[in-house]
Amino acid sequence: MKVSRVFIGFWWISFSVLSAENNPGTENSTAADSSAHIHISYIVKTGIGHGELNETVDINQESDVHTFSITSNAQATGIFKIINPGSIIRSSQGIVTEKGLKPTRYSDQRTNSNSSLALFDWEKEILTLKHGTEEKQTPLQAGTLDRLSLSYHFIFSCTHELQAGNLLGIHVTDGRSLQLMQFKISSEKLSTPLGELDTIVLTKLRNSDDKIQRKIWLAPDYHMIPVHIQSVEKDGLDVDKMIAELHIDYATDITCCTQ
Repeated sequence: MKVSRVFIGFWWISFSVLSAENNPGTENSTAADSSAHIHISYIVKTGIGHGELNETVDINQESDVHTFSITSNAQATGIFKIINPGSIIRSSQGIVTEKGLKPTRYSDQRTNSNSSLALFDWEKEILTLKHGTEEKQTPLQAGTLDRLSLSYHFIFSCTHELQAGNLLGIHVTDGRSLQLMQFKISSEKLSTPLGELDTIVLTKLRNSDDKIQRKIWLAPDYHMIPVHIQSVEKDGLDVDKMIAELHIDYATDITCCTQ
């Protein structure tokens, strides 16, 4: 995979999204065949064992709208698989806008545990959260993301907010609750299986009663793809995800626009 090809593919899709946003009444024929498929494998380390995580991001065009679908499948490996044979499957769907990802549905399914679901009604500005047999509705704040789309939102959003020293506030849901997360932006060199990378780091700031920790390393050389994620979950479990493999495929028909 060549980085230059990655930039060309994503640049063309981003251009197509902007064209559709700015010309909603016309058919965007220049992006008639624009799509992208990202597959990332992560090595997962926790306080109780190791695992593997595979995530895919698909960007497709439907009429003059680009849609996204993200799927995440985590499962234990080795001896830990005997202790914890289940899996965690998360998914997020929505549309790609000039401001980034705008989810419409998020789900979190776990073996032998209650599932969680978030439904985003942007027209009525209502977020519906379902966990097991419980269901509640809460006002849907502008720019709300789910925990899965959060990691990939910055591929398609403006990066001027990601300047070292800045603070970034984002409403994030996990399907059970909605939380305003404040991230401090910094930069760091990071050693990865892809080599040493310059990264932009988002570190979640915590309140005294907030158990959730999160730190995300984004790689500008790979169009802001998350290459490392550290978190402490509500149950106190430490999770470390480091990228192991990255594959990007895209299909664009840009011959119409060459001179």
